[in-house]
Parts: sequence; C-alpha cells; structure tokens
Amino acid sequence: MNSFLLHRLGHLKLRLLIMAASTAAGPLFAADWPQWRGPDRTGIASETGLLKEWPTNGPPLVWKAIGLGAGYSSVAVVGSRIFTLGDGADAAEVIALSTDDGSLLWRKPLGRPGGGGGYPGPRCTPTVDGDRVYALGQHGDLVCLRVADGREVWRKNLKSDFEGRVGGWGYSESPLVDGDAVICTPGSPKGTLLALNKRTGETLWRSRELTDSADYTSVIVAEIDGVRQYIPLTQASVAGVAAKDGRLLWRAERKGATAVIPTPIYHDHHVFVTSGYGVGCNLFKVSSTNGHFTVEQAYANRDMVNHHGGVVRIGDHLYGYCDRNGWSCLDFKTGRVLWSSKKLGKGAVVAADGHLILRSEGSAGTVALIEATPEGYREKGRFAQPDRSGKNSWPHPVVSGGRLYLRDQDVLLCFNLKA
Repeated sequence: MNSFLLHRLGHLKLRLLIMAASTAAGPLFAADWPQWRGPDRTGIASETGLLKEWPTNGPPLVWKAIGLGAGYSSVAVVGSRIFTLGDGADAAEVIALSTDDGSLLWRKPLGRPGGGGGYPGPRCTPTVDGDRVYALGQHGDLVCLRVADGREVWRKNLKSDFEGRVGGWGYSESPLVDGDAVICTPGSPKGTLLALNKRTGETLWRSRELTDSADYTSVIVAEIDGVRQYIPLTQASVAGVAAKDGRLLWRAERKGATAVIPTPIYHDHHVFVTSGYGVGCNLFKVSSTNGHFTVEQAYANRDMVNHHGGVVRIGDHLYGYCDRNGWSCLDFKTGRVLWSSKKLGKGAVVAADGHLILRSEGSAGTVALIEATPEGYREKGRFAQPDRSGKNSWPHPVVSGGRLYLRDQDVLLCFNLKA
C-alpha cells in the first residue's frame, strides 16, 4: 500500500488521504463520464469487458481518497481528472482529483457551505465541457472554472441574479451544457429555465412561458421531429422548451408531492417521469404537426415510485427501485411490471456492459451486480461498501475507464471492474 499523501489546505486545515490498494490495476483507457448520469444523462456507461461476476468481497479496491467534505455530489470523470463537490470548513468547494491515485489536483470555493433540511453540502454533480467545468452549489451559486487549474472564469447566483425559487433542500440539479449554452433551473417567475453563454455567463434566454419553481431534478435534452428541446420536470409539470430561444413547445400537468427528484427519460417520442412520496410514474407521448407540438399521457401507475435513485432504460425496459415493490423491471411503452424484488434495499442504479450496478442507501451501503434482463432479478455478486460514513449513500455510482466510483461524504472509493 502506498504511503499517505498529505495536502495542507491553509486555513481550512483539511486533508486529502490517498491509499492505493495492492491490487491496483494498470493504466486504463477512460470512457469519459463528463456529467450527471453520463455522456447523455441516461445513467448508462459505454464500458465493455467488465466483470460478469464479482468476487466474494466485490471488485478490488484501487484507491481511496479522503478529505472531500460533506455532501451528496457524485463525480464527473474526464480523461485523467475527476471532479466533485463538497463542503469545506468555510465554503462549499469544487474539487479536482487524479484518476491515477485520487490525489488532489486543486480545490476552489463554490459558495457558502451548509444546506437545508438537515442535509449539509452540495447535491449537484459538476459538468465538464472542453477546458471548462461548471458547478452549481446548494444555495444557487453557479460557477465556471478552468479544468486545468480551477481558476474562476465567471459566476452567477440563481437566487440573487435570477429570482430563483427552490424547495427547502436547496438546489440539487446538475447544469447541462449544450452547444454554446449552459442550461439550469432557477425556477423563477421570469422563467423556470435559464440559458447562459457558457464562455461569458451572459443570459441568452429565459423560459418566460414556463414559470414553475425549481424542484430537485436535472434537465435533459432531446431532438423531437427535428426540434432540439430541453425537458424539465417540476412539482407542477413536465415540459418541452425550445433550445433555440426558450419558447414553450409543450407542457403536461403532472403533480408531484414533497420532492420531485429523478431525471426524466426520453425515447422515441415518449417521455418517462417518476417521483416518490406515493406519486408513481407517467409516460407522455409527444407529437408534432407542422411544427406544433402536442402531448398526451400514455399511462400513469404506481409500479415505479422512484424516490431518488433514478431509473435507466435499456431497450424496451426500465429498471429502478420502486418504493412499493423493490427493484423492478417495467415495459417502457406499457408500464407493465415484468419482475420485482426486495433482495436489496432502496438505492441508486447505473448500467454498464449488460449489467446493472445497484447501490443501496442503507447502513451497510451494499452494492450489487445484476443482469439487465426482463427475465428476472439475477444477482452476480455483492459487497458492503467499506468506510461507510453513517449517512445515506445517495450519490449515484459512476462507471468510467473500467472503474467503479463510489462517493460517500468525505470519501471517494475507486474499484477495478476489469480485474
């Protein structure tokens, strides 16, 4: 095991501790995971050649990094760098680490620390685009930094600059970079969505016809009948907003309860949304005639009541945790349940190489590998996460470059999925 690497952080007096396991893998070619839920926000990695079955104690640990602070951010991985967020002693911070050993590259202030609802720390995942990284703090601080050294390029605040409105748990979305724009959800009476010039931070447009308050979801982008559009989900509705100018293209009323968190899924003119607190899921069909969009509900049920761990679509099937039924597989177009299982507790999901990696939120933080098949719950290994924080393990797992990344408050763990 390598010796400890200590980074003194001045007045913050924080440490980053790196341990490289004796089973550390050699160099791996990274498949970039540049933002929340991966390259296209689907929660599906492009990895191949991964283990089809895990050893008894799980895949080998490559390294462990300590000193990331409080929070529920997941990670973005691009090239040889990892980006995440965490609360330091005096500020929420954007943090860059090396994929080689988890060593600290830089950390820069994002905004004030703390958080609402008794859950301190940032909730968002940074977004990397070229030589810039974009991050949103729990209090609405939006910053653009240089990837190389963390130098600040510009910053805004969704509340003070754009009259943003969000629930008691604070801003939890991850910014979307699309073309020359950064898309985020201040939830203002002057526009639910906001587009900023990604280089300067100047306002491009606001969705003045859509003025729902922000909740805790992240926007996705879709091309529907030749029209590029952003799809936000709020407490009140799911909608399509034109990427070109923020014009409202379509909107379907859909009432949430308490908190609406999971990211929408788009496929083949259909938008799937789900949320917890007993609400369930809906599928909406989006159509257009001569440039005029319409939307109708295809189904609504409570067979996928997903609180926050997310859902992935693989082919014609959806996989995720339902608060009523446990881990479940549904037919995407009909909503019919194909199987459900409570062999693992509630948690988050990521898909890679024909399998699902499930991360339970409970005390042991159990992580399981199952086949992505509509034929049933077929588990191929599990392990209890080491170095548990005692907090719910809510950050979504990430698969990149043949490795599995698990963030748990102050700790980031890296496992070899090809050993």
